[in-house]
Amino acid sequence: MLNFFAIVLIIFIGLLILIFQNQKIKNAINIKRSYPNKVKRKKRSNNNFLNNKKNFSYKHEEKKISVFYKNSQRNKMFTLFQGNTEDKLKALKIAEELADKSTLPILRKGLRDISPEVVEISALLIRKFK
Repeated sequence: MLNFFAIVLIIFIGLLILIFQNQKIKNAINIKRSYPNKVKRKKRSNNNFLNNKKNFSYKHEEKKISVFYKNSQRNKMFTLFQGNTEDKLKALKIAEELADKSTLPILRKGLRDISPEVVEISALLIRKFK
């Protein structure tokens, strides 16, 4: 009878050891799987400027401007550009502030303008997109 309990106890201990080692192996495998994902996330987050191709920043800095503000400034810029030279210069300042490709039509019109100041500033701003 004592031998039977000893054998059952040894089998029970052996099963517990196998279960705990199996969990350690699974944890080690999970750690190995999750580590490369963390490295990939860091690589993706470093390329924020390259992922956003629609916006162009002059100083290689992304400006955090709301969509509503951009649209209102864009509409203001288009209406100002139909006025006199002072209004056109104000519109070009707005184009410099927005610094995205939606300002290119205004800058192209500025290159064909009569005023040399407007042509010069438009040329400087459009040069930064190339």
